[in-house]
Amino acid sequence: MAVPKKKTSKARGKSRRAANWRLDAPARSVCPHCRQAKLPHVVCPNCGWYKGRQAVEVD
Repeated sequence: MAVPKKKTSKARGKSRRAANWRLDAPARSVCPHCRQAKLPHVVCPNCGWYKGRQAVEVD
């Protein structure tokens, strides 16, 4: 079985793991019906439209 030749320092190991901790802003798209920002592939919370039809009744 393979064995590392050198010890991995704490800083190197932690920085490698920390690369997955980044928080990116969620993607945004524009609703074609009301032109408000919304999440892609999700019913528009402002007007309730999805894929060219009224999916949810919004008051």
